[in-house]
Amino acid sequence: MANPTAIIGNVHLVDSLQRLGVNIVKVFGPEHGFRGNVSAGEKVSDEKDPSTGIQIVSLYGKKNKPTAEDLADVDLLIFDLQDVGVRFYTYINSLARLMEACAENKKEMLILDRPNPNGYLIDGPVLDMKYKSGIGMFPIPMSHGLTIGEFAQMLNGEGWLKNGIKCKITIIPVLNYDHQMPYTLPVKPSVNLNTQQAIMLYPSTCMFEGVYVNHGRGTQFPFTVLGSPELKGAYSFSFTPTSIPGMAETPLFMNQECFGIDLRNYDVEELRRSGKIQLQWIMELYKAHPHKEKFFDSKLSNQMGVIERLIGSGDFRQQIIDGVPEEEIRASWEPGLSQYREMRKKYLLYP
Repeated sequence: MANPTAIIGNVHLVDSLQRLGVNIVKVFGPEHGFRGNVSAGEKVSDEKDPSTGIQIVSLYGKKNKPTAEDLADVDLLIFDLQDVGVRFYTYINSLARLMEACAENKKEMLILDRPNPNGYLIDGPVLDMKYKSGIGMFPIPMSHGLTIGEFAQMLNGEGWLKNGIKCKITIIPVLNYDHQMPYTLPVKPSVNLNTQQAIMLYPSTCMFEGVYVNHGRGTQFPFTVLGSPELKGAYSFSFTPTSIPGMAETPLFMNQECFGIDLRNYDVEELRRSGKIQLQWIMELYKAHPHKEKFFDSKLSNQMGVIERLIGSGDFRQQIIDGVPEEEIRASWEPGLSQYREMRKKYLLYP
């Protein structure tokens, strides 16, 4: 299971293993595809990799989990995807389904761990499982503070795989890493997380996937700008989303000038110092929006999902509408968040 982030130096893991004489019988591809050239949420097809001739089986199209037939000629499944540490980034769901398939078919998984660039951040409400969806499958906070290897241990340890099944895993840990360490990714983890700034802002700005505001899709700087045509007059900064093949084919407010907040030069060290997801931007834009009844109306936008599925809480929408202070919103995430922090300690590879 790999994508463009599976590199050793500047050589792809698959190419390295092939050169070493390892017999790779197939590659499983996640959201965005094996070569990372498919837009967010778009189905990915099976294909032959043009550069290696290896069969690629998509797990983000007709199926999301390997079949017994897919795994019949597999001795060992290697998992190497760069995660960014948030619940709604779908690679942890891909990991869980793969672990289930391996366990069901008595195959072992080797996980090549990578640093979490948002590893310092454990924040947000723990997912209320009545909002379980493709962008949130497990009772973890918005920002979980785990590497892929640690999350795999949690999946096994908490019995979260189907029927409590356990997958035999071996984790190759990262040397000299700790969760507080700033880490700049050498490769963009997906097409719309194309800068380090976007990756660091993502836990805070991805919640705009669930509201009637463009968060930079259709620009070259997604997740770092926020705006809407209806905010003209409230803000001087503006940007115009356009159709960008492979990044955003039909972004919200396409070809319309959007007014709002520019976070491209925001000091992300502020986030690191606070250790918190930034809630002020969504509170501020709701307050400034002239048509408040549209703000949370998911039928108006073509975005990823309603706010409840993203945030993981049934209270958040009303809290923003009612102008509830940030401290009270955060208090409503307890005791779940504190209990998660405690539970997480059992699975740390990098305490």
